[in-house]
Amino acid sequence: MSQSLTLSHPTGKLNGSIKLPASKSEANRALIIAALSGQESQLHNLSEANDTQLLQRLLQSDAETIDAEDAGTVMRFLTAYYAVTGQKKTLTGTDRMCQRPIKILVEALRKLGANIDYLGEEGYPPLKINGFTGTGQKHLKVRSDISSQYISALLMIAPLLPEGLELELEGKIGSRPYIEMTLSLMQHFGVRADFSGNTISVKPQKYTCAAFTVESDWSAASYWYSLVALANEAEITLLGLKEQSFQGDRAIADIMYRLGVYTEFTAEGVRLLKKEHERHISLDFSDCPDLAQTVVALCAGIGVTVDMTGLESLRIKETDRIQALQIEVLSMNSSLREVTPGVFRLEPDILQKKQLSFRTYQDHRMAMAFAPLALLQPVEIQEPGVVRKSYPRFWEDLEKVGFEIKYKI
Repeated sequence: MSQSLTLSHPTGKLNGSIKLPASKSEANRALIIAALSGQESQLHNLSEANDTQLLQRLLQSDAETIDAEDAGTVMRFLTAYYAVTGQKKTLTGTDRMCQRPIKILVEALRKLGANIDYLGEEGYPPLKINGFTGTGQKHLKVRSDISSQYISALLMIAPLLPEGLELELEGKIGSRPYIEMTLSLMQHFGVRADFSGNTISVKPQKYTCAAFTVESDWSAASYWYSLVALANEAEITLLGLKEQSFQGDRAIADIMYRLGVYTEFTAEGVRLLKKEHERHISLDFSDCPDLAQTVVALCAGIGVTVDMTGLESLRIKETDRIQALQIEVLSMNSSLREVTPGVFRLEPDILQKKQLSFRTYQDHRMAMAFAPLALLQPVEIQEPGVVRKSYPRFWEDLEKVGFEIKYKI
């Protein structure tokens, strides 16, 4: 892996069409559901992201020890999958993965009849999964303000439970669109569910064989919105995006309208054009926390003050993303601080002309969120290979629209 790369753009003018990677959120759910169906479903346009390729390999593996690496969805989805299918597996991951909590999911699965032990610290991977004996319990209460992936993991196995599942979500529901994406994909594969108030009910059913084509990734699109907002001139077409999307990060089109980018939906995808941006905005990221880093980096670059809520889940991602952002925006004369409980304010200042250098903290989104700032001045990105997690072609795609990249080993 390259130790760093330096990005610059000689003209600041962007023009071109980009084929985005497929959504790993959709792809990973489709892979788990297809595996639970026990049938050969035709899945098309599966994501090239490392997380999806990893999940595909692990679902086909007979190994007793399974390494989920740094992939949160893989760890959480496979924990539920191996439990309900009665497989005996040891499930582990990177050092950071073994620091990311999984207790809420494990406790819920234990109540349903899963035999799961912690091999290290209580509440964290690695896990030993020792089979499943149904308890007959079908009503669960689960906190819904931490990670929607716990909820999605439980929902996808719900049709296979002897009594089905009634899942009562306690507290503010975070990343609700991801839960709705899971339910929509379950329905596509023949399973009906009822989502009323804070309770989701799934009766015992069987998944059916179905074909499914994964949509392009709206999370990946967010970096191109940021590029257009920062460019001197721009007209970028992003292929394969849909106006009516399962993905919560579709919200980037509305957010970026306020930050200087107009979205025109076409038969091919979306066309992005520059417009004027606002100077002070407030945003709630509860339904789309993965967009926060992109917005923070952009606003620091264009001088927009932004008040943000709904960032709670960022603490337990690939890194503590709030802390990482607070550190990195300092080099841009900006500050990110919690002004009242749960409310964070980015206050930008005049960006000094110098080469900026950003650490990535083993987090793909840190690399891609700060890269667009190279339209203002040269930017060094440390450990750029982290983009393999979700967008392996990111640096090559930037070169297609005129970025100059120098690699340093």
